[in-house]
Amino acid sequence: MANNSNPTQIQHSARALRILFAASEVYPLIKTGGLADVACYLPIALQELGHDVRIVLPAYRSVVSKVNGLRPGKSYRLEHLGITFRLLRGLLPGNGVPVYLVDIPELFDRRGDPYRDPAGQDWQDNARRFAAFSSVIRLLGQGLAGLRWRPEIVHCNDWHTGLAPALLALDRERPVTVFSIHNLAYQGDFSYDIFKSLRLPQQLWSPEALEFYGRCAFIKGGLVYADSIVAVSPTYAAEIMTAEFGYGLEGLLRHRRQVLRGILNGVDYRFWDPRNDPLITQHYWIHSLDDKRINKRHLQQELGLAENEHAVLLAHISRLTWQKGIDLILASIHELMQNSAIQMIVLGSGEAPYEKGLHIAAQSFPGRLSVNLTYDETLSHRIQAGADILLMPSRYEPCGLTQMYSLRYGTIPVVRRTGGLADTISDSTPVSLQAGTATGFCFNDATSTDFLQASRAAIASYQAGSHWQQIMQTAMLRDFTWKTSAEKYVSVYLDLLQKQPHPELARISQRLP
Repeated sequence: MANNSNPTQIQHSARALRILFAASEVYPLIKTGGLADVACYLPIALQELGHDVRIVLPAYRSVVSKVNGLRPGKSYRLEHLGITFRLLRGLLPGNGVPVYLVDIPELFDRRGDPYRDPAGQDWQDNARRFAAFSSVIRLLGQGLAGLRWRPEIVHCNDWHTGLAPALLALDRERPVTVFSIHNLAYQGDFSYDIFKSLRLPQQLWSPEALEFYGRCAFIKGGLVYADSIVAVSPTYAAEIMTAEFGYGLEGLLRHRRQVLRGILNGVDYRFWDPRNDPLITQHYWIHSLDDKRINKRHLQQELGLAENEHAVLLAHISRLTWQKGIDLILASIHELMQNSAIQMIVLGSGEAPYEKGLHIAAQSFPGRLSVNLTYDETLSHRIQAGADILLMPSRYEPCGLTQMYSLRYGTIPVVRRTGGLADTISDSTPVSLQAGTATGFCFNDATSTDFLQASRAAIASYQAGSHWQQIMQTAMLRDFTWKTSAEKYVSVYLDLLQKQPHPELARISQRLP
């Protein structure tokens, strides 16, 4: 089984650990998914525990203007790629976490998101872009990028940084490496010709290294070479060792199960709490739940829904993909909307067929179905505050943050029992209702039949009212603070440093130019 940290056995560091946190996106600088939230809030929580944590990400065009106090550094050369880079140094907005931007204009100074062009197509040179990023991470790990600082831990995230643990493993003196899996389905898969064009060490081309069925998978760099692998929930850590969720990598993960564990992501309640959220109309809490209706009314007005406090307002906030189960919602939407008391809001963008299906459905239910094909952080807060029920029928969900946000806002989730959804939502059953532990409604199979049954159970519970307030209050009191998660990561770091000590690191750090 995966090794899941026991919160009663967390180790506390007697000194500040030096941690480099590498990610391809970081909120509020740039965001396409939950990785950006983790790459913001986990470093903040680590810093608040007293550790010296610094973030590195590419200097995308839209990011450079958002970093506070940005200062350019010297230029350095990645000879194997024929690329020159420099580090831009600043601070994450709203706090004092240092940020390093890897400035390579020909690779990152572009319109579009971190991975796709404005037309929604993957950049053709993504392998080169993120190989360069990983190469810079390696230099930072070695203390060779012009900083008078060298990390003890390099914490990489998803395939975009997967080459860094592999490259660092080639170095005699190196920091320990941690690799977090946020979504195993995205693997950074490229041809052998591209592998050769990157001039990576030939020893990395083998089934025991980066080769994956005749192609190169960047994610294998992290899975094979990192000193510790962390999945973003305990259940997901177990799931990815199975054929259903392993995407062909389950054998490798079972082989490395002794260094694989699951640590649930957290929530920063300074930003996600109805008691003080500046983005919502009316603050409320467990003893003033009637005030939630004010947010509901304003949300209905804002999105053109019929103003009706007795309507059951359903919400779906997500990327519109097969993984997230949007097809289950589309297959069920007409049956759900047969109940004239139902209203629904969808917020998110994604695959064209799903966007088209939602657009057509919205035309069938004017004043009852609001479809917003974009991502709007402010609107997502207002939906959490105003909706009654969150629909989250994911086929798989490594962790999920949206359902944890919804719990704090008393917006009760309907979820498939998988990954982080299974770890965070307690199903409403006669036993859990009697015990006062119910926080949502769960179903097992990714079918429209199971999804409809769970959704109708939630709607019926809301309309009956007998247990609904209890479920809301129990949900709102669940605590998934980032501090708890950060302490578990510190335990991982300390375990690695004890097992693989690097006594030279402190002395080398002091000698850096």
